[in-house]
Amino acid sequence: MKATRVFQLTALALVAVSAVQVGWWLFDQHAYTVEKVRALRAAYADQAVAAQALLDSGVAPARVQQLLPSIVVSGQHAALAPQLAEALTTEEERRYRQYAWEGSFFLLALAACIAVIARALRAEAHVHEQQDSFLAMVSHQFKTPLASLQLSLESARLERGRVDLRSEPLQLATAVARVVAQLEERARQEQVSISSDIAPTLTVVSDPLALDAVVRNVLENALAAVKGARGGRIDLSARATAEEVELLVHDSGVGFAPGESSKLFQKFTRLRSGSSYYGTGLGLYIVRRLMELAHGRVSAHSDGVGRGASVRLTWPSAPDGGAAVQPATGQETRT
Repeated sequence: MKATRVFQLTALALVAVSAVQVGWWLFDQHAYTVEKVRALRAAYADQAVAAQALLDSGVAPARVQQLLPSIVVSGQHAALAPQLAEALTTEEERRYRQYAWEGSFFLLALAACIAVIARALRAEAHVHEQQDSFLAMVSHQFKTPLASLQLSLESARLERGRVDLRSEPLQLATAVARVVAQLEERARQEQVSISSDIAPTLTVVSDPLALDAVVRNVLENALAAVKGARGGRIDLSARATAEEVELLVHDSGVGFAPGESSKLFQKFTRLRSGSSYYGTGLGLYIVRRLMELAHGRVSAHSDGVGRGASVRLTWPSAPDGGAAVQPATGQETRT
């Protein structure tokens, strides 16, 4: 067991013991207050009895009042002073309120600590579950330990921003066509139709390898989603704005809940298809990091489970007159 988890479990046990101790302290203080007030009332009652006995024996009331100042003598009758009885009741109530406030504060603080530690334990367990699932998927999909190690190292480098990316004007249509051509056989086998309609004049500023990796990961994710829906289509389109170029990848796949769009780009997040998950949980995370490093953006949208999804990629556009590194084919690619 990891040292962090041992510490968390130990802290949770100590906090739980402290909560029990605070509860016992409250009970003990309440019992002590009740017993103390009861003893004081009994002592004052004894004084009242003694005062009455003195009065009955013929001692002057003034003398009795002098000897027992807490007793009020009215004629030949002795009783506890009303203000003293009220003071005992007030003191008892004051202590009850004090213990209630103090005890409630400590119990609330301890409960908050327990909740925080328990949440951390659940989060850690969830992360371990995701990592175990990811490693199982990697072991199944990658044939050699070297490939798995390389994937983990590349993910770590991206997370720390320790990659050297170039910024060049690139023709978006050419990059997309190249990736689609590499995936067309797989798409045909999985009964997925891919269409791409991108103007050859659209150029983006990016690193060539990063651009290919981004388009490939998005398309592979879309293929997996459409495969989970037992076939369908993927449509790619692009448009230019004043300073940016936007690529939209829409698929007719399994989709996702609208509230989960931001989670898709977190590490080890995998989409569910029916009763199983698909993907390694790193593809869209790598896309997000590469887009951030290229000063671009990525977002995803779905109207709900079973209603397909769209991924929107935005790069800085090349300055006017910037020559693209790769020639564009200008052809629509269909699979």
